[in-house]
Order: sequence, then structure tokens, then C-alpha cells
Amino acid sequence: MRAVVYDAFGQLPTLREVADPTPPPAGAVIRVNATGLCRSDWHGWRGHDPDIRLPHVPGHELAGVVEAVGSQVVGWGAGSRVTVPFVCGCGDCPQCATGNQQVCDRQFQPGFTHWGSFAEFVAIDHADVNLVALPEALDDVAAASLGCRFATAFRAVMAQGRLAAGEWVAVHGCGGVGLSAVMIAAAAGARVVAVDIDDETLQLARRFGACAIVDSWSDDPVAAVRSASGGGVHLSLDALGSPATCAASIASLRKRGRHVQVGLLPSGGPVVPMDRVIADELEILGSHGMAAWAYPPMLALIADGRLRPELLVTRRIGLEQAGEALAEMGRAPARGVTVITTQHQGL
Repeated sequence: MRAVVYDAFGQLPTLREVADPTPPPAGAVIRVNATGLCRSDWHGWRGHDPDIRLPHVPGHELAGVVEAVGSQVVGWGAGSRVTVPFVCGCGDCPQCATGNQQVCDRQFQPGFTHWGSFAEFVAIDHADVNLVALPEALDDVAAASLGCRFATAFRAVMAQGRLAAGEWVAVHGCGGVGLSAVMIAAAAGARVVAVDIDDETLQLARRFGACAIVDSWSDDPVAAVRSASGGGVHLSLDALGSPATCAASIASLRKRGRHVQVGLLPSGGPVVPMDRVIADELEILGSHGMAAWAYPPMLALIADGRLRPELLVTRRIGLEQAGEALAEMGRAPARGVTVITTQHQGL
């Protein structure tokens, strides 16, 4: 099969022929029709993820069709249209036993712990636990954003953030996950303040439901968010992952507000103002993907048109362009979601 491979961190990935995957006994091989290009892929390519072993195929947001299954798989067969969470569970550990596959003790992450979906085919273990059926009305390009950015944002806003209609929400960093969070929060009846440094991105956030936008390049984001929301937001998300955006997100909260950290932070991270956390009874929460069993409510909102993940897709490219597009992520801001589509040559 064809796959995008890099042999050293920071080296331009190349499209080449590699061995076809075979399904694990409890797993499946998926024919990849579309896969998202995510900043997490860029972090992995730069060597920021200790789980990656070289040579490596990136990619963790995918939509496609089951090509083959292992002998232990009971719930799936060839021909099923599916996606998967970017964090796949083992199904057996204490976390999985309580339905928390997103923090599985032995998690499988395509594109990180194993070869990923910048390829014509990808192998996914524990298929009965991790595969998610796609509705026919949802095309592959839109579905490719669900496994990481959209599903991550959905759980961060609705489950971890416990959003209630009418609350104020700030989203710091409006890349793919941030724009997803803006759309989801607005659809749930929140009043959303979007914060970013790029005007085109902020206009996308307004299109997806933000009632206020803040250019943190020219304005103090904390003062602007607190002013727009009448004294601070109920829920604030750092969807980028930097010491500055994390600190601004916490400082944007009103008393008893909730901060959800979604973006990955560099080693060390920010100094959290614990005196304010205590005095104002703030909540500091993490959010790490979403388990496969939790997808149906999100898919139902997509089916009835309240959520439109396809609107987030601003660029489509082929596998031939994927390596250069991955490298570009460190040089230019990403606006919306880039999706890679494949042309298959057979397994």
C-alpha cells in the first residue's frame, strides 16, 4: 500500500510503498477514505511524543470502510463504514471497565503508538471496543474530523465542561478543535467568546456561532473576555496548548468557573494561580478525547443539522501533498480543518 512515512523527526515525510497491514486477532484493517491533518500530527513529527518509534506513519483522524477483521471480532465485518476515536481502549483495564476508554491504561493511538492513517489502509486493535458506525448521510471528509478534534471538543464542552444553555464560554485558540468547540457550545445555547491571533480564523469562529471575538495579538485577551462576558465566563477552554493561552483561560473565569485544558502543553507548562483557584473555587479539568460508546449523542446532533462538522473543512489534499502540508503546520496558522483523501490501489 501507499503511505506517508518519516524516518527521522523533523525530516520531510515521503509517500512510498510499504507492507500491507493485517488485522490483529481482535482488530480490523480499515480502508482509509479520508483522514484529517491535525496539529498533534505535527507535534509527533517534531519528536514531542515519546510513544512514536521510527520509521513512522502519522495520522489519527480517519473515516473509511472495514476491509478485514480478525478471528476474535464479533460485531463488525467487511464493508462497514466506520471511524475511530484517536484514543482507542483495550476493553479490559479498570478504566475501560468503567467506560473511560479515553484514558485506557493500555491505550492504542493510531498515528502515535502505532502506524496511523496517512495511508491507504490502517490496522486498529480491539475493534469491538473502538469502531464507530458512520451514518450514511455523513460523508467521509466530514467524518474524518470526528475522531480527534470534533469529538474531543464535544466531550470537553459537554461532558467535562458541563455546559448549560445561557452560560458564557471562552475558547482560547481557534484551530480545528477550537472552532469545533465554538460550534458545539453555540449549538448548545451558550454565548461564546472566541480568542485567536488570526483575523480570518476569528471570522470563521463568528460564522460558527461566536457572539464576540478577541484578537489576542492586539488586545489583552483576559480583559477583553471579561468585558464581553460581564465579569468573566462560566467555562473557558484552552484549545491551543501554550502557557499563555492556559493562563489566560484560567484568568478569564468568573467565580466558581470551570477551565478545561484540551491543547497539549509543552514541558513545564504555565504557573497556575492556585491562590485564585482556591479563593474563587475554580475547577481545573483535563479532557482527552472521547470513547467510542459516547459518539451517538454527537452523531444525533449532526444528523438533525444542529452540528455541521463539514463546515470546518477548509482544504482538501491528496496523499501526495500530505508530507509537505504536515511540515507547513509549524510555519503558518491553520485555518479550519485540512482533510487528506486517498485513491486506493488495493490491499
